[in-house]
Amino acid sequence: MVGLQSLVDYCDRLLDVRQFQDYCPNGLQVEGRAEIARIVSGVTASQALIDAALDAQADLLLVHHGYFWKGESPALTGMRRRRVGTLLGADLSLLAYHLPLDAHPQLGNNAQLAARLGWRQAGCFGTGEGPELACFARLDAPLSASQLGRQLAQVLDREPLRVGRGPALIETLGWCTGAAQSYLEAAARRGLDAFISGEISEPSTHIAREYGIHYFAAGHHATERYGVQALGEHLAAEFGIQHTFLDIDNPV
Repeated sequence: MVGLQSLVDYCDRLLDVRQFQDYCPNGLQVEGRAEIARIVSGVTASQALIDAALDAQADLLLVHHGYFWKGESPALTGMRRRRVGTLLGADLSLLAYHLPLDAHPQLGNNAQLAARLGWRQAGCFGTGEGPELACFARLDAPLSASQLGRQLAQVLDREPLRVGRGPALIETLGWCTGAAQSYLEAAARRGLDAFISGEISEPSTHIAREYGIHYFAAGHHATERYGVQALGEHLAAEFGIQHTFLDIDNPV
């Protein structure tokens, strides 16, 4: 076992949470029992994931998408009351890391996605506001847009949406997991041949077309399954505790 606060302090240092101005609090969001032997991880702290964590007899639920987002009502009513009430009633802790988990150079969502797709990161870039979360790389072997789409579908187990039209062969690409469509224009301005994110918005199609860049929306959930798994596995090895990743499917 490991003490809850020791585990939280370790994660906060590992992910360097203080450097991020985020849309939600990073770290311990709901406090449960003081000793941790079993961690369950998942992408989003939905009711389904909470219930599954209880079935797995978890002491702590580790997620990428937790609670208390900016702009949301702070009232614990309805769905929010049920979720938090379930956690408190079971003495189950909720530990959540958002941007710090996207950005970590080894355990982060962007790094883990690149590892699965064989991309060797050359650097990072941003939109000019906030942290430089997006990554870019030069492919070892150029791919057509169709080939890259098939590779994404095979690794992520879902067909990406492709818009825009870039070079016949993709030699350079950028990526940022989750709702990172705002990085598309910055990727195009860097001269990248393609950009991959999780979500797409209505303006993204026009930006991709007018800049002449291939754009793949590969799924918010699908692209962000890997960072929290890597963190959970790391904690299990570091502290000699159990870890299980549970994938509550989400088509978005």
